[in-house]
Amino acid sequence: MSSLCIPPKSAFRTAVPHPAARLLTAGLVGAAALIGIAAFGSGRLFALAVIGVLMGVALYHAAFGFSHGYRVLLAEGRSAHVRAQILMLAAAVMLFLPAIAMGEVFGQPVRGFTFPLGLGIVVGAFAFGVGMQISGGCISGTLYTAGGGSVRMWITLLSAVAGATLAAFFYPLWEALPQVPAVSLPAVLGLWPALALHAILFAGVYALLLAVERRRTGTVEGIAGSGHWLTGPWPFAWAALALAVLNFATLVVAGRPWGVTQAFALWGSKGVEAAGLADPVFWAFWEEPTRVEALLRPLASDATSVMNVAVMAGALVAALLAGRFAPSVRVPAGAALGSVIGGLLIGAGAIVATGCNISAFFSGIASGSLHGWLWIAAALPGNWLGLKLRPLFGLDGALSR
Repeated sequence: MSSLCIPPKSAFRTAVPHPAARLLTAGLVGAAALIGIAAFGSGRLFALAVIGVLMGVALYHAAFGFSHGYRVLLAEGRSAHVRAQILMLAAAVMLFLPAIAMGEVFGQPVRGFTFPLGLGIVVGAFAFGVGMQISGGCISGTLYTAGGGSVRMWITLLSAVAGATLAAFFYPLWEALPQVPAVSLPAVLGLWPALALHAILFAGVYALLLAVERRRTGTVEGIAGSGHWLTGPWPFAWAALALAVLNFATLVVAGRPWGVTQAFALWGSKGVEAAGLADPVFWAFWEEPTRVEALLRPLASDATSVMNVAVMAGALVAALLAGRFAPSVRVPAGAALGSVIGGLLIGAGAIVATGCNISAFFSGIASGSLHGWLWIAAALPGNWLGLKLRPLFGLDGALSR
């Protein structure tokens, strides 16, 4: 089984110890991760860490991501991975839009991700699409595959951090790209018309994907079915619904949706500062009030960083439960080069586009923002070009990383 951003499970070598030992080891790892976060953070950060761990488990057990899903859709016409995304988005929209319209949930103020529409999104998302095909993963896929034991995806992760940091450093070169004000569909249409429009759009895209797959392959792969919730694998639908609910839980606890990539720029900027190479506090990117606070406080108090680490810990727990944590350090030279170049592209592209496949696409559309639709419209041609470039890195084949 494979999915949107992660490799098929066959990409990992299998090591299957006794089930009780797997359960004990995974429990200890998960508990250690949460205790460590709790020791340095608040109750809110601990709650977000729990959500992140559960996200990592869901992503790993269903092999749920984006790059692989778009690859098999474009190359072979198989759409199960992308149809699972549609289900995820539909469930998230139904949860998010009423909550955002009310402005609070259980007394907690909430807001969506609603950003301007501009050339930066188009350029950044296109570059991101190219990068995720040659690097082997999107942002969430990189986190959970790295946590699950993929050495190649650690190369992608480090390169993505470098790319995000470079984009932050060169902020003055792209911050003035033309843009128009943000468009919130619920604000323009009203809550119920916006919900109805999303339902029509999702149903139409889902039907189109079914027709394409049936015409090109003669059959349709299902996204539901049975699975084992603890050791996996999960059908795509389980992960799609779990991620929609967990993103909504993030909205309630953090007051805003799930985001990932700004933490990469933060990690890289702090690393540059620690190495004595520069002082990022003087970079224009970090001068904005919404960002400078994150730069000045400890990483352990940054909610996005905590969730990113927790996603990786959750994937590690899932890999241990499945008996699949057996990383190999052997990475072909071409694949390693693809991870470096592709990682730089996804890191920089996400910063320029004000978000990645999670914060811009998933959380943006869930928030009713038109910028999420613009992001995916630009990312899909990038995926097509990235697919054509894969043979240059020895990655020819829709199923390979």
